[in-house]
Amino acid sequence: MPTSTIIRATFFALGAAVGGGAVAVLNASKKRETPSPPTVPTTSSGTTRVPIEVDISGDIRFSAGAATAVGPVLKYGNPGPISDQLVRQAYVAAYDRRMRHPAWAAEHLTLASLGKSPREPTSATANGNAGDRERSTFQEDESLPAQFRAKLQDYFRSGYDRGHMVPAADAKRSQEAMDETFLLSNIAPQVGVGFNRHYWAYLEAWCRQLTSSFADVYVFTIPLYLPRKETDGKWRVTYEVIGSPPNIAVPTHFAKVVLAARPSSPSTPQAPEISTGAFVLPNAAISDETPLESFVVPVDAVERAAGLTLFSDAIKGGSKHICKTTKCEVIVRRFDDAQKRPEMRRAISSPR
Repeated sequence: MPTSTIIRATFFALGAAVGGGAVAVLNASKKRETPSPPTVPTTSSGTTRVPIEVDISGDIRFSAGAATAVGPVLKYGNPGPISDQLVRQAYVAAYDRRMRHPAWAAEHLTLASLGKSPREPTSATANGNAGDRERSTFQEDESLPAQFRAKLQDYFRSGYDRGHMVPAADAKRSQEAMDETFLLSNIAPQVGVGFNRHYWAYLEAWCRQLTSSFADVYVFTIPLYLPRKETDGKWRVTYEVIGSPPNIAVPTHFAKVVLAARPSSPSTPQAPEISTGAFVLPNAAISDETPLESFVVPVDAVERAAGLTLFSDAIKGGSKHICKTTKCEVIVRRFDDAQKRPEMRRAISSPR
């Protein structure tokens, strides 16, 4: 089986693992021979299973016979929670209705998807119809219920940038793909100077650069809310909410988790060498001199903090750390200073 096929299966299994897709329909079995009182379906541990369906728009409805199975408790509807699955041309994401930003966003990068492969140019690149961010504008995602939607007005004078979870530079395959990255369902509030416009952008570019060394690169971007120990010795999670009235939560941190694969050897192209790594950055200005490796954390730590299962234990146990198979360093590109100070383009890595 080709490398991309193996890893792609892991990638798209994420939606089911974190509850981002449709809920499976569980129908209670009934005996036809002798009428008997309805029973509530349970698991082997005795936990009640509620037979409901969630359609792609996030609306909940009971499957056939469900009203009898759940009794009067959910007679008028199931409250959720619901994680809206968003399937776009360049990415897949789950939207967090409570926080009003993505719970996670995932993308599959290759040289071809970025339009950098001479052998496999994207159709848009070949036809000269690649996405142009100058033609894209931020838009509210009207596919989401209005009451849970992030609003353009929420960011007005908030002091935060509209930070892409999947960067526009990863979606040049078409103008539609580019436009989809500007939907507010792909956006979270980020500190501008020193983070979204600088260090975070360097990390995004590093992820794209991985495609020069790996055949397939899978990138997961995850907003986080991490506790901080205060002066009284207790740990608390505190965060700002922007908008008037308050609507969008401001994450305290952001994680980038990568899985990169390439053939283990020319003679065994079907056997992939897999590398994984996770980086957690504070939503704050970060000095250009800060080594990328200073943000390395175990993948398990991100999974625990986010309540997600990104990779199987087999993948995590059998993979190499990404910083062992490639350089974990970012290239500083201060576009605002580039013309005045060309020497600003330099590599920043951890001390050896």
